[in-house]
Amino acid sequence: MGTIAITGASGFVGRHLRTAVEADGHEVRGLSVRSGVSAEDVSGASAVVHLAGEPVSGRWNDAKRERILASRRDGTRAVVDAIAAAAERPSVLVCASAVGYYGDRKEERLTETSGPGDGFLSTVCEAWEEEARRAGDHGVRVVSLRFGIILARDAEAFRRLKTPAQLGLGGPMGTGLQWWPWVHIDDVVGIARAAVADERYQGAVNVTAPQAERQQAFARALGHALHRPAFLPAPSFALRLLLGGFAEELLGSRLVEPARATALGYAFRYPRLAAALADLTG
Repeated sequence: MGTIAITGASGFVGRHLRTAVEADGHEVRGLSVRSGVSAEDVSGASAVVHLAGEPVSGRWNDAKRERILASRRDGTRAVVDAIAAAAERPSVLVCASAVGYYGDRKEERLTETSGPGDGFLSTVCEAWEEEARRAGDHGVRVVSLRFGIILARDAEAFRRLKTPAQLGLGGPMGTGLQWWPWVHIDDVVGIARAAVADERYQGAVNVTAPQAERQQAFARALGHALHRPAFLPAPSFALRLLLGGFAEELLGSRLVEPARATALGYAFRYPRLAAALADLTG
């Protein structure tokens, strides 16, 4: 078993991934992008998994947008520069990305071959993935994991959804008709592990459950799992006042399909939302 270097190993995805790969027998080398990643940090690792980045939740202002962009663009650039300078380079770089790449696409079915959309997060994801692809110039296989809405007990996004739902306030956001591409943390870890080990994984990979849900259906399912009603809506204007630009990510529609992972034979542990929510709220 080899060594896997992970940035963001103390974040919630990183913690879950670290536990899983250590159980597989790998040694984990935690890296800090803020402290600086050196060639020595990544040399000798069989894989680098880059997860670090400024959280996107919360109200967006100019300073927050700059932190979101810079942490992903500049952080990934630093990781790739370290890989390029390493005496013994890893064979693969698995880099986080997000379905924000696609922008608000209404009813369009989106796979990894779909182009980028408009909007701030689309711009961020394009820059993020472009920096990661540079590792390919140094003989390193590159995988960009486009995460959907990750459902985990310790995920901030899930806690923010769960708290109002427990109070019976988890109704639809805006019209509720927008598609939400969700995924259980176990499948995030499963696809990340596959991306490290399986050389067929290359380029963009959507990390979303096979069955996306409209936001109002998601709200009903979460209310059902918590034995609470889910009918009080959150109007679009109220979300925009509260969250600023981030509200557009909640109100936007992305019908994302995990085409690449499915084609490569990945078997989802939680392909359906009801089972995923039952696991996380039981």
